[in-house]
Amino acid sequence: MAYRFWRRVKIAPGLTLNLSKTGASLSMGPRGAKVTVGSRGKRATVGIPGTGLFYTEKLSGGKRHSRERSSSREMEDATRTSEERLTFSFFKRLVTPSDERALIDGCRQLVLGDEEGALEHLRESIHLADGACLAGFLALKKERLEEAARSLEMAAVRPHRLGRTLDHYGVSISLSLPITDEVVAPLQTDLGSVLLGLVEVYQRQKQWDKAIECLKRLRRLEPEDVVVKLSLAELLLDAKRNDKKVCQRVVKLAEGIENETQIHTAILLQKARALHQLGLLDAARETLTTALRRKKGRPEELLRSLRYERALVYEEAGRSKRARSEFEKIYSEAPDYEDVSSRLGL
Repeated sequence: MAYRFWRRVKIAPGLTLNLSKTGASLSMGPRGAKVTVGSRGKRATVGIPGTGLFYTEKLSGGKRHSRERSSSREMEDATRTSEERLTFSFFKRLVTPSDERALIDGCRQLVLGDEEGALEHLRESIHLADGACLAGFLALKKERLEEAARSLEMAAVRPHRLGRTLDHYGVSISLSLPITDEVVAPLQTDLGSVLLGLVEVYQRQKQWDKAIECLKRLRRLEPEDVVVKLSLAELLLDAKRNDKKVCQRVVKLAEGIENETQIHTAILLQKARALHQLGLLDAARETLTTALRRKKGRPEELLRSLRYERALVYEEAGRSKRARSEFEKIYSEAPDYEDVSSRLGL
C-alpha cells in the first residue's frame, strides 16, 4: 500500500500550494480538475464523479534552464519549510491538547520518512478519529493486522469526526489502497476509506463475513460507487467462487457497467469470472473481449488478467489452439504469470 503526504496551503480560491517530502508544487483549477506544476513537471488531474478516484496525466512542455533553476530553488525553500509548518512552537504546545500534538507529530514523522516513529505518535492520538484512521492504515501497511483492525474500527464508529482535526491544522493526507490485484484506488480520511481499509484487513485475516458486512455498509452509503461494486464482486468470488447464487449476484452487480475506466474494466473481469463459473462460456468470452477493446489507461496487470481468463474460457470451450495462442502471448511477456508455463508444458 502506497502513502503520500503533503501539507496544503490555500493561497486563493482554486489555487493551492502543496508541500511534500519530494518537493513542492502549485495546483490550479476547480475541485475535481486541476493542473499541477512542480519539480516533476506539469500534470493534469481529473476526478471521476461518484467514484472517489482520479486520473493523472503528465503534460508536455519545457521551461528555460534559468526558470528551471529558479523553480528548483523555490521548491527546495518550500520543502525546507514543510517540516517547520508541522512543528508546534513551545508556547503553542502548552495550549494544544496532547492527542492533537501527537497526531501532528505523527504527520511530521511521515514527512520525514520515519514510519515507525509516526506510528508511535499516532497511537497516542488514537482517541481522535483522524489519529485512529492514520494509525490503522499505517499498521495495515506494516501487516500488523490486529492493530490495524482495532484502529480502523475505532475510526469507523466516529465517522462525523473524520477529517476534522486534520482540516483544523490545514493538513491533507492521501493514501492508496489495492482494491484488487490489478487496481489501486486513492483514499482520503473519511468513512468510505476507513471501511475499505477494514475490508482489506478482514480479507487478509480471512474474516470473509466481516469484510462483506463492511462492503454492505458501504453499498448503503454509496449504492452506485463502482469501487465498492468492484471490491464486493472480488470478495464474493474469492470467498465463495463455487456458489451459484454468489456468481449470479456478481453478474447482477455488474449490470449496466460499460467499459469506461479501469475500474469498470476490472468489474467486467469479475463479471466474466462469474459467468465462467456459471458455465456461460460464450457470455464470458464476449464480456472479456469487450473489456479488452480499450487498453489506454489500463494497467498491464489488468489486461493480462483479462487475457488469461479468456484463455481459460477458450480452453474449457474446447478451442485449444486459441487458448494456447493466448497463453503463449502472456508467457512471452511474463513467464512467471499464474500457471501459464505449466499449461504450455514448459
